[in-house]
Amino acid sequence: MPVPNNNAAFARKGSNVQKVPGAKSTKAATKKKDEEEAVETGTGWEEWSQGKALVRPPDQMELTEAELKEENTRILTANNPHAPQNIVRYSFKERSYKPINIVDQMAVHFVLEGSLVHQDSEEFDLRYKYLFAGFPQVNPAVDGGDVEEAGDEDRPDSAASRINKKEPKVTNQFNFSDRASQTLNNPMRDRICQTEPPPRSSFSATANQWEIYDAYVQELQKQEKNKEKQKGTHSHKDNGKSKKVMPMETQSEDVTKWTMASKILERTISQNTFDDIAQDFKYFEDASDEFREQEGTLLPLWKFQYDKAKTLSVTALCWNNKYQDLFAVGLGSYDFSRQGCGMLLFYSLKNPAFPEYIYPTSSGVMCLDIHVQYFHLVAVGFYNGCVAVYSLKEEGREPVYKSTAKTGKHTDPVWQVHWQSDDMDSNHNFYSVSSDGRVVSWTLVKNELVFTDIIRLTLTGAVSEGPKGAQAPTSGTSFDFHKQIDYMFLVGTEEGKIHKCSKTYSSQFLETYDAHSMAVDTVKWNYFHPKVFVSCSSDWTVKIWDHTINTPMFVFDLQAAVGDVAWSPYSSTVFAAVTTDGTVHVFDLNVNKYEAICQQLVVDKKKTKLTHVEFNPIHPVIIVGDDRGYVTSFKLSPNLRKKPKVRVLTSLPAWFYLLRIKKDKTVFLNL
Repeated sequence: MPVPNNNAAFARKGSNVQKVPGAKSTKAATKKKDEEEAVETGTGWEEWSQGKALVRPPDQMELTEAELKEENTRILTANNPHAPQNIVRYSFKERSYKPINIVDQMAVHFVLEGSLVHQDSEEFDLRYKYLFAGFPQVNPAVDGGDVEEAGDEDRPDSAASRINKKEPKVTNQFNFSDRASQTLNNPMRDRICQTEPPPRSSFSATANQWEIYDAYVQELQKQEKNKEKQKGTHSHKDNGKSKKVMPMETQSEDVTKWTMASKILERTISQNTFDDIAQDFKYFEDASDEFREQEGTLLPLWKFQYDKAKTLSVTALCWNNKYQDLFAVGLGSYDFSRQGCGMLLFYSLKNPAFPEYIYPTSSGVMCLDIHVQYFHLVAVGFYNGCVAVYSLKEEGREPVYKSTAKTGKHTDPVWQVHWQSDDMDSNHNFYSVSSDGRVVSWTLVKNELVFTDIIRLTLTGAVSEGPKGAQAPTSGTSFDFHKQIDYMFLVGTEEGKIHKCSKTYSSQFLETYDAHSMAVDTVKWNYFHPKVFVSCSSDWTVKIWDHTINTPMFVFDLQAAVGDVAWSPYSSTVFAAVTTDGTVHVFDLNVNKYEAICQQLVVDKKKTKLTHVEFNPIHPVIIVGDDRGYVTSFKLSPNLRKKPKVRVLTSLPAWFYLLRIKKDKTVFLNL
């Protein structure tokens, strides 16, 4: 087989190379060498020219012509696949966690900041002068070299002169590399504590010579009195040993100096200790109420306890209308076989650790009431039949007014007291009801209590007009005055009846309701509706009444003895009740007329019984007392404090007439 001649190919290949002068002598030798190589390679041409079969692996997939022509495209996007898509942050404006839609998609793989400076720039001149200012300049004339004429390139300020000059080599000035690494930065945290600012007062006075002299004289007189008292105390000796007694004046002066400061410090420490509860009280809202249309919950807040009152029961609760964080607690005992001392305590939501005021009593406290206008006056009823008035402005632990046997005190426990508006002579007065069947008005006159019997309760249902004891009296257990009509009030009895009475017409009852089968524990008028009142009893029932109808409008069976019931101050249809099984029931007649919208167990069912409940006048908070002396506060969820919508009737056609019937039901007649 003839060997193919590749000289032409090599010739064409060589023709593309540019001809270099002087290369003719080597051209013949190169041509001869190429021919020899072509002859040597021609021996394997036969094997190379044969067709080669494609070797296909046995597991290779066979594709059709259409599948082979199909184009698979991939789209490259600028989105970072590793960037998180579920970042949420807390929004203080909306008070909830919100997702973040904008996510940074840039990923930095390498960053290198250069430090090169152009030699003609001003920055280079500044660095050059800074680095080489202290080095000596090299003069070529001194070294024996020839001096050339100075031209434009040899000027000291030109760039060419800088390049030609032999500059000393400074290591590690521009010849270095930057290395960077990414580290995790610790997140910043803000911690905030809320405290009440201390009270401030402006004081200004002028100091003269005579004022300074009088102050020194008063101080000398006090010191002389203290010395005389110390001499008198040392003269009294017991068994030959003298007792050192510190004067009371100096003790009181020392105590008053730091009493207020210690109270402020204690309140500050308490607020820092219970900061999480304070945050829940101000800002927490149960978000699950959005998914529960007709149900709500109670959030436990502070728990109030006094160590010396563990053996007593909570017998009364009352909020202060001016200072909404302050409330009074009456402590006594409902076990008549175990009667002893009682206690009157005042707590504040700002300091749940210890009471603000403590008043120990010789008899158990059964009821109390704070004056609506004069917030420092508190009326208290005791188990021994006495009533008393305490003043928070007065120092000491004794009441300002107290009834005695000479001034007409009750002969049985006092179950309810209520402040009323001042009389014609602007004297404060309050009313009380007791198990002896008397409803008494007490008037504060100078330094004594003046009593007036308003009405006497009897078993026959009529008021006794004859001498005392002519008719068998019945026990009064509770009463309440109408919110708008001053002379009208309701009285609950031990037989389960409720009497509607009047101050001005005391010869007989205005109305009698057969309410319960056991004693009426509580009866209260509605704050908004003038006809509606509520009552509860140990017969397990709570009843809603219209005082113009003898039968109840609503009856609720709570499956346990009911201790107390209270209307809410923000809605005419919401009320709460507590039972002896430790459950708090909250009703809203505007939402559900048949059952409670909240039934929550707040204490141990077997060991503790709830006795009283009371709504805060401003905040969505209730307080609950039990028979172990504890008072617990709860925050109402949004579903439990909804205000009813006010329906405003717009202009109606002439053929519509509005008709109002009993039970406050509104219907329209189409005439």
